[in-house]
Amino acid sequence: MPIDYEVEYNNRARVPEHPQIFAGWERDAAAFREEAAAQKRAELGIKFGPSTRQIIDLFIPEGGSMDTLAMFVHGGYWRSLEPSMFSHMAKGLNARGIAVAVSGYDLAPQVSIADIIAQTQRACLYLWWRFHKRVMVTGHSAGGHLAACLLATDWTAIAPDVPKDLVPAAYAISGLFDLEPLTHLESNLDFKLDAESARRISPLFWPVEAGRAFDAVVGGAESSEFIRHSKTIAEEWAAKGVKTRYDEIPGANHFNILDPMTDPDSSMVMRIAALSEKTR
Repeated sequence: MPIDYEVEYNNRARVPEHPQIFAGWERDAAAFREEAAAQKRAELGIKFGPSTRQIIDLFIPEGGSMDTLAMFVHGGYWRSLEPSMFSHMAKGLNARGIAVAVSGYDLAPQVSIADIIAQTQRACLYLWWRFHKRVMVTGHSAGGHLAACLLATDWTAIAPDVPKDLVPAAYAISGLFDLEPLTHLESNLDFKLDAESARRISPLFWPVEAGRAFDAVVGGAESSEFIRHSKTIAEEWAAKGVKTRYDEIPGANHFNILDPMTDPDSSMVMRIAALSEKTR
């Protein structure tokens, strides 16, 4: 039976309560940001590139430790949302002593997905040049795609003065890793992809160093295509020597899958914390 790509890839239609979820994110993010700023644990609006969206909001755990560093990359199909909606993604990790950089990027159609990959790479480079710390990257949806890209990046080809394993581990939540299906969507009017250009920006097909760690996590209530993306990259990258893990969270949809990120005792946060140890 042919795939109905619009049905499989339209997460907002699949989750009709998404406006309420988004409003909750904004509310919780603002509250966390205000609390962290009052405690002098937040450095907001750090510019790492020329545009207003190329910013990092940095949240530091109590005590000011920068021993371990994670970066969270938001989703929105490369076309929407912004870092300020996701400040609270740092809450659980901060409670476990991990500093978190919530990173932004310009949006399609003003820029291409390839440009967004390059901007997110630049955010990682900024963190290295400022803190001399390797970075564990986690991201949601489009941010999961970007997290996989960062794990597979040949960093010394971009900047010879950075470690080859600048990103030794990544945790991709509900990510997209083979972007050819986007060529069948109405939203491709913004992306302007064909099969060849989609493959070039699909981390599933990139070379990746053996020994790096990668988790692909997806909700059990997500579409069969989103589940396929996570299963496939875990299998394909394992065959290349990456230490992969596939996890399907029962009952979780494309948006409420992020709920455990605020709980320091959730299995999601504990797993990301364990992966963050690789940045020491």
